[in-house]
Amino acid sequence: MKRLTAALALLVMLVAAPVMAAPYVLPPGQTCDGWPRLPIEMAPGMCAGLVVAPPPGTSGLSKRVLRMPRTLVQLPGGDWIVTDLGGWDPGKGSVWRLRAEAGRPAVLTPLLKGVTMPHGLGIGPDGMVYVGEMSRIIRMNPGAPLPANTVEVVVAGLPDNRLHDNRHPLSHFIFDANGDLLVNVGAPSDRCLVKGKPDGTPRCVQSEGAEPLAGVRRYRYLGQGRWADTYTMVARGLRNSLALARTPAGTLLQAENSYDFDPATDRPFDELNVLVEGGHYGWPYCYDMKTSTPGWGGATNFRCRSADHARPALLLPPHAAPLGMLVYQGGLLPQLQDRLLVSYHGYRATGARVVAFALDAKGLPVATAGARYPAYGAGGLVWKPHPGPAAEPLILTPGWQAVAGKRPMGAPVGLAVAADGAVWVADDRNGTVVRVSVDRP
Repeated sequence: MKRLTAALALLVMLVAAPVMAAPYVLPPGQTCDGWPRLPIEMAPGMCAGLVVAPPPGTSGLSKRVLRMPRTLVQLPGGDWIVTDLGGWDPGKGSVWRLRAEAGRPAVLTPLLKGVTMPHGLGIGPDGMVYVGEMSRIIRMNPGAPLPANTVEVVVAGLPDNRLHDNRHPLSHFIFDANGDLLVNVGAPSDRCLVKGKPDGTPRCVQSEGAEPLAGVRRYRYLGQGRWADTYTMVARGLRNSLALARTPAGTLLQAENSYDFDPATDRPFDELNVLVEGGHYGWPYCYDMKTSTPGWGGATNFRCRSADHARPALLLPPHAAPLGMLVYQGGLLPQLQDRLLVSYHGYRATGARVVAFALDAKGLPVATAGARYPAYGAGGLVWKPHPGPAAEPLILTPGWQAVAGKRPMGAPVGLAVAADGAVWVADDRNGTVVRVSVDRP
C-alpha cells in the first residue's frame, strides 16, 4: 500500500506543474476565461483555453503522462474522469482523475492502468463510472481509496476484432432513457471484402451472421445495477458508431465513419443517422444516399435504392471522422443551446473541427438548402458543394489546421459540457485537453 501511495504521489508531482503547450505556441500573457489561450481560430464570441498538454520538449507517446486522451466526463464534485487509449496494443490504456482549475496547475491521478483500449465513458444510473474497453464494459467507484479494487464487469464478450487491419475495436456506449446500454460494435473490416470480393453472398457474414457486428446493440437494464447478458440489435449496417447521442426529445442519433476507398477521394461522405429500431443503414452494401459500394454492386440482394436501406438524415463531409457527439444544454454559450455538437477527428482537410448542428423540436437534424462544407486548403479555407441532404453547421474551430510555429492540427475526440457550461474537448493526437468558453480574459 505504501509503495502504491508513493508511486501515485510521484506521478501527481510529475504532472502538477504549470501547464505548458508543446507544440502549441501560447500567446504571452493571453488567457481564455482564465486559462492559457490557445492559438486556435474560433467562432465569434468563443475562445479555446489549454487545460492539459505534454510538457515542453516531449516527443513520442512513451514520454507523455496523458498519452492519448479520448473521452472525458465531469464528476459531481468538479473533477474529471479521462480515458487514455495509450496506444493500439492491449494493456496500454489508462483511466485518470483530472483536477483542473483556472490559474492552478492541473493534477492527474491514475485510477486504472493496464486497460485495453478504453474509449467509451459515462456515469451510470447508480452514480458509478462506466468505461468501455475493447471487449467489455466495466464500472468502478472513482471515490474509493483504491478504485481499481472496485472494478466490476458489466458487459462481457464484446468482439475484440482480433486487432487486424481495418479493425474497429473500440467500445462506445450511451445510456438510454430507461437505463438500457446502447453499445457500438464496429465492423471488423472496411467493406467485408476478401481479395476484392464479397465475404459471403448475398449478405455479409460479418454484419449479418451468427454474431452480428457493424451495428448498435441494446443490453436491457434489469435494475439494481444489472444488465441482461444477451442483447438485441437496435440497428445494423453501421460501420463504426463512436459518436452516439440521445436528444432531449428522445431521438437516437449516430454519426458514421464511412469507408476508406483507395485511392482517397472526396467520396464517400460520412453520415448523420437517425436510429430507428430494426433499421439497416447500408454497410457494407451502400454508401452516400443510394449508391452501391464497390465490390458489392450486383453481388447482393440488398437494394440500396429500396426500403432495405435506411438512408442518412444528413451527409457529413467526406473523411471528417466524427468521433464525439452531444446536445449542448449549458448556459455559458447561448449560441450553442440545444444544438448537436460533433467532433471531426479526421486528419484530412475536412477534419480538425468541432461543429454544431441545429435540431428541430423532435431532435431531428435540420438540412440546409445548397449546403457546402469547408476544407483546409493551401491558400486558406475552401468551401465545397455538398450533395443533399446536408447542413452548414456553426463551426466552433474554423482554424485548427497545422500552422508551423503556432499550432498542430487538431484531433478532437470526446466532448463534454462542464457544470459551468464550458465545452471540454479531448484531443488524442496531441495529448491535450481543451476548454471552449466565452471569449473573455
